[in-house]
Amino acid sequence: MLLPGESHLTAPEARGFSGIDTWVFDLDNTLYPHDARVWPQVDERITLYVMNLFGLDGISARALQKYFYHRYGTTLRALMAEWKIDPYEFLDFAHNIDHSGIALDPGLGVAIEGLPGRKLILTNGSRRHAENVAKKLGILDHFEDVFDIAAADFVPKPERTAYEKFLDRHGVDPTRSALFEDIAKNLVVPHDLGMATVLVVPRTIDPFRESFEQEAVRAPHIDHITNDLAGFLTDRVAPALAA
Repeated sequence: MLLPGESHLTAPEARGFSGIDTWVFDLDNTLYPHDARVWPQVDERITLYVMNLFGLDGISARALQKYFYHRYGTTLRALMAEWKIDPYEFLDFAHNIDHSGIALDPGLGVAIEGLPGRKLILTNGSRRHAENVAKKLGILDHFEDVFDIAAADFVPKPERTAYEKFLDRHGVDPTRSALFEDIAKNLVVPHDLGMATVLVVPRTIDPFRESFEQEAVRAPHIDHITNDLAGFLTDRVAPALAA
């Protein structure tokens, strides 16, 4: 866990950033803070989709949605497997949200722009969603591409094949790359593949997410933890690259 007043934590045997030439970022709850209220909207839209599909009330639909999430990794994967829904229709519906709560983040833009090499987004969401959010943050132009759930053939993180498809599609050497991600379990496979891993946690408790999704987990597959992504890139990554 991060101590009070602490923003960054590096494990004793952590992989560093020397030699890294590809910087990979998850999108939701990684590139923006939870007070942007992006994910709660998406989550609500998914619940509404389940309500409409099965004719359920909100409480029942929410319970079913969470069952799907824990069993399949994503609600989309469950609905594709069991009900053969159109994934593109689902994604368009789920990501039809209000982006006005997302603030321009000049500090993050400067920090990402200063990273040497390639920058990519790896998300379980859609390309359109990632591009809309990154554009509002003012960082879209810093990224070479977005690898979304469709590019992964709708197999989500943390499944190994999702990462392997990403690495193959973009010709990324995992031993020369770093991944920034907000869910600890999504860093197990990347670390196993050789990537440097950074867990991004919220500065304050996010009431819209489950506790395990925002815990500052200390584990062998997590090299670094931060609750301030821009600060971490500036205070920890930049000096390491300059050394």
